[in-house]
Amino acid sequence: MMAAAAAAERCGRDPCGALCPLLAYLSVGYADYAVLAHVLPQPALRSSPWCPIHAVTFNLLVLLLLASHTRAVFADPGVVPLPGTAIDFSDLHPTERNSDEWTLCSRCEAYWPPHAHHCRVCHRCVRRMDHHCPWINNCIGELNQKYFIQFLFYTGLTSAYAAGLVLAVWLGPTGGDGTENRIQTAHCVVLLLESLLFGIFVTVVFYDQVVSILTEQPHKRGSKEACGGRAWAAALQEVFGGGCVLGWLCPCSTPSRPTYSLLPHGDV
Repeated sequence: MMAAAAAAERCGRDPCGALCPLLAYLSVGYADYAVLAHVLPQPALRSSPWCPIHAVTFNLLVLLLLASHTRAVFADPGVVPLPGTAIDFSDLHPTERNSDEWTLCSRCEAYWPPHAHHCRVCHRCVRRMDHHCPWINNCIGELNQKYFIQFLFYTGLTSAYAAGLVLAVWLGPTGGDGTENRIQTAHCVVLLLESLLFGIFVTVVFYDQVVSILTEQPHKRGSKEACGGRAWAAALQEVFGGGCVLGWLCPCSTPSRPTYSLLPHGDV
């Protein structure tokens, strides 16, 4: 309930944050409809024993896509808790921002932990905030970056799968009356364009996220070692959690939640 209320509050502050998730859900819904109603029933695929497997696989990818998106929307991105009592900042002045030290956030009137940033949409400080994403209407921080990357990954796979099915239809045998073919062709064209548009977009963002984890996270942890294989593995585990690598693909698993400190002299 608290997560839903927070999401609704963000929609009120940022109208784009309400429209983008709606557009995403409509696009996914249309893609699923187009594949099941206009792509798989075509002669090139409907007579193949792989047709039901394609239907199940595509819907499984859609389910994982929606699950990871929902987790990214409603998960706490790592909001820095506000102190229980007001802190007197009258004699203190914010200094130049240093990502490795505690400082002050004049907007939250609280201490600013290392590597945290203040979100102008959420009006809160978020630990290891990457950006505020309108597609999930939430910040991307240390506690929901895993779900955001999963959402990008499954969106890219779904887009590639849909585009591959359309190409298989066009390269295979044709049949049926002219009117039915024109309608199915129109849906195939729209689906292919949608798949290419979203596929290219999420691939670029996915690449940016992974590179950011591999290149920046070790330095944020204060590691003096070069970014070798062990450093990369540690950086990925910090985002996705330990355990089996296949578990990183599951949006149901939850990364360990760190213990927050409200004051700079506490353990962080």
